[in-house]
Amino acid sequence: MTLRLPIASSALPSALPPSAEGVAVSSGELLKVGELAERTQKTVRALHLYEELGLLAPSERSKGGFRLYGPDAVLRVKWISRLQDMGFSLPDIREIVQRWAGADTAVSGMSRIRTIYREKLEDTERQLQRLEELKAELRASIAYLESCDECHPARLVTACPRCELHGCGAPELVAGLHSHKQP
Repeated sequence: MTLRLPIASSALPSALPPSAEGVAVSSGELLKVGELAERTQKTVRALHLYEELGLLAPSERSKGGFRLYGPDAVLRVKWISRLQDMGFSLPDIREIVQRWAGADTAVSGMSRIRTIYREKLEDTERQLQRLEELKAELRASIAYLESCDECHPARLVTACPRCELHGCGAPELVAGLHSHKQP
């Protein structure tokens, strides 16, 4: 069973302003799914999936049964993409929508979204710290490995983690190469 939420896409808090990235649609203009896909750089299948998950809804259907999307759909798809860029899965985004829609008041709904965004910010800051540590390790490893060009050609690779050229042990990203005994 597919969950369908009766939520206007313009009602959700947006991560982007309406004119974000030059994709604003003029007021009242309706887009076919292919046009929406082109403007948002998504596939038609992705847009249909968003609809199946209750994340996007066409404003109406044409006489021929084609989905027609209002101006707010471009922003909604960009909002979904931005959340995906932040690491949210589509089920996560559906849960965000459900939490927001399940709020009794606007204050409560915005509070729920603020909590989710704060948690994501904390997670992002932790990830950035890990990446900074990895960057430092990579720089140290590259500096260590750049001195390997000075090594005697007959030297065995097994001696590398204890190389006297450095006077200290190799960084973990280099030493780890030697921590496993080869069969």
